This record gives sequence, C-alpha cells and structure tokens, in this order.
Amino acid sequence: MSTVALMWEARAADGRGNELLEWARSQALELERDPVRREVFRAPHDRVLVITWWEAADGPAGEFPELPEPAADLITRPVHRWRFESVEAAGRA
Repeated sequence: MSTVALMWEARAADGRGNELLEWARSQALELERDPVRREVFRAPHDRVLVITWWEAADGPAGEFPELPEPAADLITRPVHRWRFESVEAAGRA
C-alpha cells in the first residue's frame, strides 16, 4: 500500500481570496470519501492550495475524489493539479 498526495492550487480573482479560501475549505470537507489527511493553505496573491493524502493500493493511478473547478469568475486561471506518490516520510512523533 502506498500513499498518494493530491495537490489542488488556484488563484482567486482580485479581491476574492477569502471567498476562494472558504469555497475550497467547504469542498475539501465534502469529498465523497475521507482522505487520510487534508490541509488547506493560503499564499500571497490570493492563492489557495489544498493537499489530500490517500491510501492507495493502485499507486498514483488509483481513483481518488478531487476538488472541482470553481466558478470561472472566482479564479484568474484554470486550477493546477498534481498527483504524487510518497517514497519516503519523516517527521516528529
């Protein structure tokens, strides 16, 4: 069994950063399955990043629920998406 991380990143339209952040938070909570872990981040220039971690028997090719595309007027460009398979993990206990 491996771990797959799905990353979703979008940039809000001018002045709509908080709205995009709240939209992404609610979407992350409404996924059809619960991930092992989920985090929501904000960054300068009204960017929002959501990372979800999934247990994956099929590796990164498996099927996982993903956040949808927000309404076109909420973002400045299409959402960027990446999929990664964990090869090593370390951290504090």
